[in-house]
Amino acid sequence: MDIVLFVIVGILMLVGIIGCFLPILPGPPITYTGLLLLQLRSEAPFSTKFMVIWLLITIAVTVLDYIIPAYGTKKYGGSRLGVIGTFAGLIIGLFFSPVGIIVGPLLGALIGEYVAGKNSKQALKAAWGSFVGFLLGSLIKLIACLFMCYYYFSVLF
Repeated sequence: MDIVLFVIVGILMLVGIIGCFLPILPGPPITYTGLLLLQLRSEAPFSTKFMVIWLLITIAVTVLDYIIPAYGTKKYGGSRLGVIGTFAGLIIGLFFSPVGIIVGPLLGALIGEYVAGKNSKQALKAAWGSFVGFLLGSLIKLIACLFMCYYYFSVLF
């Protein structure tokens, strides 16, 4: 039973890490679900305090992921269309990996700003802000997920 559990949790950990870069997958909550499933073992590997702390971290990181890109976009004079373009560019960029994952959000934000009526200089500045916000949000999610994966591997081995 433990082997099946470890495989399922391992898949959740992997999907959670992928979700750090895909806006359609909530990376940290998926990874946290893996930690929760590990608690089903006959001897729960983590304390209640540990799980509550990681729940709070997961909630905080998830909320920040929505705030940071919008803040980056607004700070650099961007619009809502720039943020939407960032996420659309990311999804389209997945088909052109690995370069597309980096270039896609930037181009998407740039196109979104052009659609919003910005001139070239304003659009590029706002697109950059949206892109930096997206990268920062993804980095924070990735760090949280990697720490949770570390705890998974510490139980596994």
